[in-house]
Amino acid sequence: MKINGLHQHTIWVDNLHSQQVNTFDQRYLPHQCNIYTIQSSLDAINAISNMVVRGAPLIGVTAAYGMWLAAIEASKHKNFEGHIATAAEQLKASRPTAVNLTWAVDQSLSIINATKGLTEKVDAALALAERLKQDDVETCFQIGTHALPLIEAIHAKNPKKPVNILTHCNAGWLACIDWGTATSPIYQAHDLGIPVHVWVDETRPRNQGANLTAFELGQQGIPHTLIADNTGGHLMQHGMVDMVIVGTDRTTRQGDVANKIGTYLKALAANDNNVPFYVALPSSTIDWKINDGLEEIPIEMRDENEVRFIRGKGSNEVVDVLICPESTTAANYGFDVTPARLVTGLITERGICEASEQGLTSLFPEHA
Repeated sequence: MKINGLHQHTIWVDNLHSQQVNTFDQRYLPHQCNIYTIQSSLDAINAISNMVVRGAPLIGVTAAYGMWLAAIEASKHKNFEGHIATAAEQLKASRPTAVNLTWAVDQSLSIINATKGLTEKVDAALALAERLKQDDVETCFQIGTHALPLIEAIHAKNPKKPVNILTHCNAGWLACIDWGTATSPIYQAHDLGIPVHVWVDETRPRNQGANLTAFELGQQGIPHTLIADNTGGHLMQHGMVDMVIVGTDRTTRQGDVANKIGTYLKALAANDNNVPFYVALPSSTIDWKINDGLEEIPIEMRDENEVRFIRGKGSNEVVDVLICPESTTAANYGFDVTPARLVTGLITERGICEASEQGLTSLFPEHA
């Protein structure tokens, strides 16, 4: 995907600084395109917990790079195993909901522990991070390839009008490495000349839809319209939404999905109006160990000031503005769970399946 016409990935090793990872500071997009440098495992932890990076796939890759930097740090300590184990636990604790975080850290820890020699351990950790990054690019592309026929079929029924797609939060390339999950079929349809239009939820309280999805769609030349979070149901009632595609941070083996708060309400509205509701996900976001999303998925409670304040561009700078009385407290649930019964289908890198254990294991029989 592109920013200002130049192809970019969301995270990369700095060619001029061999032990430095660069990423975009997504807290300041779209108003400022700042580069955030990660030079230690603590920097990686801070980037994840403070939402410099966000989105399950990007969180996972960032954590893998964090483990590489932790291995470099551990190689300078007498107790290598103790230092790397501590760093792994701290990384896992930086965001509780996205399963990619633990998935990536555990893979890195396993490879580091299985490799002999300090230099070799460091090299193995870096090689894994680079592989996870490249795997995510291919995975997101394949998600788009499998979902593209859904858009093509809608277009074929009425080729004179654009396909109207509603999404929530940011499940685009900024949440991944390239292509994105929910946006991948949109970008591929656009590249084929199929007219698409995206309804972009603002996604309070952090406004990832307004700040990030609208930004990246605009950079790719995709027609889109920003809407308040509560508008989607009205649009569906009036036939203005052809399909909904969202992402997910964690999916149970029975097909329940945890995504940005407000996703459940969109699923309810879609179900009531017979609008297809799809969830696009790399298999790395499937938590095969849990079944009931409502009971078993931890829901992150974030800082209340994310609700009490809103960030925007003032006359000359990005500022935070209080939108409620100073004495008002706020609850800030980061995610909600959409039950499998409300999901039309799960779009993975291996194809589309029903949101159920049978559906998922039909594509991933190794987890049956």
